[in-house]
Amino acid sequence: MAVRVNVVDGRVRLSVHVQPRASRREIAGIHGDALKVRLTSPPVEGAANDELIELLANTFAVSRRAIKILAGGNSRSKIVEIEGITEQAVDAVVMRSVR
Repeated sequence: MAVRVNVVDGRVRLSVHVQPRASRREIAGIHGDALKVRLTSPPVEGAANDELIELLANTFAVSRRAIKILAGGNSRSKIVEIEGITEQAVDAVVMRSVR
């Protein structure tokens, strides 16, 4: 299994599966072909999306502005675009999260 990653115009796009209202915030591995992310925020008024962007920015060492949610803003399944990273950076995060 692997996370579905596409590179478009130098930006990495990946599928993310979000679990809101989790007990802790973390990259939790793989869910199908998506990166599984647990968030403590509820999916209300964009709180979970904001927390997702913050977590990904910290994980990939990029600014919050480098991350965009392209699809799935109101869904657990999202397509996220990150500027300034490589496919290998996503692979490294996945490998660290799968214990």
